Amino acid sequence: QVQLVESGGGLVQPGGSLRLSCVASGSIFSIYGMGWHRQAPGKQRELVAAITYGGSTNYADSVKGRFTISRDNAKNTVYLQMNSLKPEDTAVYYCNIATMSGAYWGQGTQVTVSS
Repeated sequence: QVQLVESGGGLVQPGGSLRLSCVASGSIFSIYGMGWHRQAPGKQRELVAAITYGGSTNYADSVKGRFTISRDNAKNTVYLQMNSLKPEDTAVYYCNIATMSGAYWGQGTQVTVSS
């Protein structure tokens, strides 16, 4: 069984920063990629950022230059540093991993950007 636990969400003012963390534990074999998605009320879940085992990254156009994804392979942990946050970044953020045995998702953490 694989578990993903996210942390770091919260309420922040526009222009502020947050750092999300996601730790994967359990029967994990060969993580190929890790990433973050988000879902705002009334909208579909969308990819925010992804990173491969080797460190190659991919970002949604809306977050390029503001968000940075990174990972610690030894700790099975992925991070999302979010700077210059905007109200439109408000959403539930989900961590996910892709492994030899399938894809897994975290329970989500709320990020609210508001003054």
